[in-house]
Amino acid sequence: MDPATVKIIQNLAYLVAAVLFIRGLKGLTHPRTAVRGNLTGSLAMLIAVLATLWGGGVVSWTWIIAGLLIGSVVGTVMALRVPMTSMPELVAVFNGFGGGASALVAGAELIMVLAAVEAGTKVLGDLTVPFRIATATSGLIGAVTLTGSLIAFGKLAEFKITLGGKKYWMSSSLLLPGRHFINSTVALTALLLCVLLIRDPSASHWYWMLLAVAGVLGVLITIPIGGADMPVVIALLNSYSGLAACATGFVINNNVLIIAGSLVGASGLILTKIMCKAMNRSLVNVIFATMGPTSSTPSADDIYEGKIKSTSSEEVAMLLEDAQRVVIVPGYGMAASQAQHAVRNLANMLEARGCTVEYAIHPVAGRMPGHMNVLLAEADVPYDKLLEMDHINPTLETVDVALVIGANDVVNPVARTDPNSPIAGMPIIDVDKCRTVVVIKRSLSPGFAGIPNPLFVADNTLMYFSDGKKAFMDLATAVKDL
Repeated sequence: MDPATVKIIQNLAYLVAAVLFIRGLKGLTHPRTAVRGNLTGSLAMLIAVLATLWGGGVVSWTWIIAGLLIGSVVGTVMALRVPMTSMPELVAVFNGFGGGASALVAGAELIMVLAAVEAGTKVLGDLTVPFRIATATSGLIGAVTLTGSLIAFGKLAEFKITLGGKKYWMSSSLLLPGRHFINSTVALTALLLCVLLIRDPSASHWYWMLLAVAGVLGVLITIPIGGADMPVVIALLNSYSGLAACATGFVINNNVLIIAGSLVGASGLILTKIMCKAMNRSLVNVIFATMGPTSSTPSADDIYEGKIKSTSSEEVAMLLEDAQRVVIVPGYGMAASQAQHAVRNLANMLEARGCTVEYAIHPVAGRMPGHMNVLLAEADVPYDKLLEMDHINPTLETVDVALVIGANDVVNPVARTDPNSPIAGMPIIDVDKCRTVVVIKRSLSPGFAGIPNPLFVADNTLMYFSDGKKAFMDLATAVKDL
């Protein structure tokens, strides 16, 4: 088959894959069609890969098969061993790998083209300006995505690092002295290297210097961001990985890579905007500012001392016995204790007694967008019981009992009442309007925003101090014994 015909068939396959990618994304917009959407996207990627391999290339099949085998083994192990509670960390790593792969592919293409120039089969004029710009863009965004995602992984996994002889939790905001000046200097250096590469692509060392500087930039812009902003950062890094792939598509002249990268980049930016809106913060504020207590923030002792009303599983069970409507508000504490199955078991028991049980889901609860939805879906909680914040808030005054498990900032009423609070204006789930609120936490420790929560001392609030999973198991036992 002549090369022209091969190219036509390959582009037709890419067109089919692109349509399937779009259909897959549409399917992911609703829980009922999410599985089909995921399978559709996987089929699209399979078609794209097969079409690329069928089109031929300079890489030997030995390397291709070796890569497929290694990747399949790694992917299978991850699928079987990584728990659902660690999905945010895994997503962060995948984002980084996507960005790193794009940068390396663009660099490899540059080396191949320069080798062809040296061999006399091409001339420097063949390195068009769009090719040079796409190569520099892929290297810049890809390297930032790789190192930024690795830092995000460390924050989500709550690793510790040593700075100046002291150990710090990576999940906190690590503010370096003069960080804005340092970040600006490194960013300008990266842009200068992009310009140098575009002006003289034959000097390939500019590209590898760009990757190094951009990698440092990725670390510097991510490490000051606290854990409270990780859902936004994960969405943003996901967008970066798509944009890097799109740029690499222009480098290697691959249409499906351009389309798929554009879809990922655009959807990631849309999700980032949704996350920022849910936190009432701008993207600039998330990246360059920090969320945390200020000098005017009341201390925990001022709010909590002598005002906490503790409860037990037996007392909460008696409240649940007479409840007609119960709302469960999950947060990261549910993920940390892996309590989703225990939560579902208690909900089943209450529903068997004629109680209506629903779940109030905040957009930024947990460590990544949709974190709570994924965990509850794993426990076979029906999707129609997972209610978004805007949908359930107007009816919370009719709720008999709200069970808050591990959530903190997303139910903190100071977001409505204190204009000077770090979370002022942030939309929250208004559980304080329920008739009775039971907050299940191991301690009075603050959420990622680092500020105390007046909900814990409200007249209608009871504190149930326990591990989330154990608390719901004890509640199920107590309800059963009634």
